Amino acid sequence: MHARLKFRFSGLAILAVSAGLFFAPPATALKNFREIPSTVWGHTYAGATGGNVTASRSDVAKVEGSTVFNVTYTNFPAWAKRDVQAAIDVWAANFPSTVPISVEATWVRQSGGILGSARPGSFFASFNGAPDSSLWYASALANALAGQDLDPDNPEIVIQANALANWDQRNDGRPTTSEYDLMSVFIHEIAHGLGFLSTNSYDTYFKYGILDQPTIFDAYLQTADGHRVSDSPSPSLELGQSLTSSLVWAGPLGILANNGVAPKMYTPAPYESGSSVSHLDEDTFSSAGLDSVMTPNLDAGEVFHQPGPLLLAMLADLRNKPPVGIVTDVPLPPQNALALIGDSSAIVTFDPPTNVRLAQVLDYTITNNKTQQSITSNTSPVVMSGLQNGTPYNFSVTARNVIGTSQAVSTNTITPTNTWIPTYLDKGADGKHIATATFRGMPAVVYTDSPSGDVKLALWTGRTWNRVLIDGRGGTAGRTADDVSGPVSVCVSGAGAKQIMHIFYTDVTTRDIHYASYDTKKFLYAVVDGDGPIVQPYDQTARVRTASDVSVSNACASTAAGIQVFYRDESQGILLGAHKAPGANWVYELIDGDRKTNNRTTGDVAMKLRAVAVGSKVTIIYSSIINMNSQKVATNGEVRLATRIGTTPLWNYQTLDKATSTVAVAGYDVALSKTANGVIASWMTSSRLSLAHPNQIRWVNTDAPSLLHTLTTGAFGSPSSPMSIDATSLLFGCQERICATKLDADPTKQSIKLVSNSRMVPDMDVLWITIKKIRYALASVDGKLTLLKP
Repeated sequence: MHARLKFRFSGLAILAVSAGLFFAPPATALKNFREIPSTVWGHTYAGATGGNVTASRSDVAKVEGSTVFNVTYTNFPAWAKRDVQAAIDVWAANFPSTVPISVEATWVRQSGGILGSARPGSFFASFNGAPDSSLWYASALANALAGQDLDPDNPEIVIQANALANWDQRNDGRPTTSEYDLMSVFIHEIAHGLGFLSTNSYDTYFKYGILDQPTIFDAYLQTADGHRVSDSPSPSLELGQSLTSSLVWAGPLGILANNGVAPKMYTPAPYESGSSVSHLDEDTFSSAGLDSVMTPNLDAGEVFHQPGPLLLAMLADLRNKPPVGIVTDVPLPPQNALALIGDSSAIVTFDPPTNVRLAQVLDYTITNNKTQQSITSNTSPVVMSGLQNGTPYNFSVTARNVIGTSQAVSTNTITPTNTWIPTYLDKGADGKHIATATFRGMPAVVYTDSPSGDVKLALWTGRTWNRVLIDGRGGTAGRTADDVSGPVSVCVSGAGAKQIMHIFYTDVTTRDIHYASYDTKKFLYAVVDGDGPIVQPYDQTARVRTASDVSVSNACASTAAGIQVFYRDESQGILLGAHKAPGANWVYELIDGDRKTNNRTTGDVAMKLRAVAVGSKVTIIYSSIINMNSQKVATNGEVRLATRIGTTPLWNYQTLDKATSTVAVAGYDVALSKTANGVIASWMTSSRLSLAHPNQIRWVNTDAPSLLHTLTTGAFGSPSSPMSIDATSLLFGCQERICATKLDADPTKQSIKLVSNSRMVPDMDVLWITIKKIRYALASVDGKLTLLKP
């Protein structure tokens, strides 16, 4: 974050929309890939010192038009950055991709003789362009195959270098026999980050091998009898034996580059975490020149400034479909076949057969049992279109391999339904983040446009929408030149014609939170927080501006005491706040996430956050993650509520929901609404069997928190973000679409409606809005800010 002037001023820029609402066509889409976090690291270990200097180098200039690598350094000395950049330039010329590759590189203290470690940012499966949709691909490789960034918010490669190693700091590529070459380590580690990595693990006590999500790399590893490692049952003694016995590379390009011999992998007994399987065999390749680069150890004085032909050939194999393993039986039936309601369509989901690895499933066939029309697919889910709304359907699913076809398994019966009528509020903006208010008696919408990086305001005049540019777009008239299309919130103070609108929005570039006040004539701008000189530690009670990332979530409230905004400190996982009386400066506070005393929590708080004010009382609802597993999936979470009067520092805290015998995690998303009967809160929960995804929605009147109501979404699909609640109804994500239901305490009277059949944008918002006494759902649909009318 950068310190900058606090206030900016601009005149007003308004574009009148002469026609009220633009009609939008319906559309259907589904998320076309799966993603899991990467948790397995590949290491380079320090080899022997005092031997002969081994130089396998060839200086390479950066190639014009080569792959773009963007590196973020943490604690790296200047000399080390030069060596890293040299390695990056080599890979930019040798790993083709039209998608930029972001790398997070950290200079840290590491023990155990490790010189460097790397992992992909994530793994992806079932994306468009995947050679084998059943396997997982490292981020950079998946992006290269898909032709797009599948996860723009996270890096493709994460690398650590050991600050304690005896490095050659001269940038000459000629380490002595007691020094290690950093560029060589990064040539090696970047290969791990690009996908030269197995995700296996090994239980040293029971001697089980574990490979729950086999990668494309794993699919090229074969045992002496020709079985693929990726086909082995997991966990199993059989897999454990394979991981500590002889394995070879079965990729044809790798075999060709190794003079027609299948390259031998490093599989020592006992198993070595971070080295076993994910390297070439040390004994076989230690004297193989450039082809030694992917052995597990780097000796002092050893230099590799090129990937080598064998490594490049093996990486090229990863871009092709691997050879089929040994098949001995037909597939068992697919599991958990389910049909979900669509508009003139159905979504059929299913899980692979229990013997999917041994059976080597080629594809699945989904058949409409009413019409006998079929679709063949490599993966789930599948959209069955051309259906008649109001007519019941069910479907059957079979799996096929080279031997034969499984028995069919049938889905439930569903009845397709009409979605709501869409009209454009602004077809020139995606409206990913939105906030609404009633301003001087009329509806107002604050919304973002991700492609342009702008935040905008739409004001209803009674007949048309006037659109106002709030901030972004080049920094003219006092605006910033940064991308300000992050989360937004809006509040209103005053009464009648003297009302002031208070808009909070996030700077995606600097990770700050910005503020603009609006009186219909001009904007006044400020940076609220994130632009401080340092990250203020959570244990400091006297709060000032921080340099933390405060761009993840925000919510505001307005009382007679002034305007208040609450926001997550992403750098420390705490909930911060700032309040301001008219004409005064911002006063900062830490609200929760810092300690367990006074009914506070040390959970990772406010990833999801909402706030309302009723008179002088301010209420905040927010998520709190208590525990996560090794795959960064929450295993214990709570929903928290904090209230106070005005801007007093005395907060009252309560836990609305937490882990029980039936609930594992509460708080995948939260919603809050002020109603005539009190403040209504809503959130999502999961069971122990559905940790990665919520499986029910809950809501409660905060004045009677023990009267908890629950909704399951059944044939509309798994509930998900976003969600929005008002006095009578709830909007929520359903299988990556938008659904709605009335708030009825009687579960038998809960009726879910499909609002939109289009695939939602990740992390988008959805809200209720009333225009001329007609209630609409407001959301981003097919990249346009859209009103949806029942």
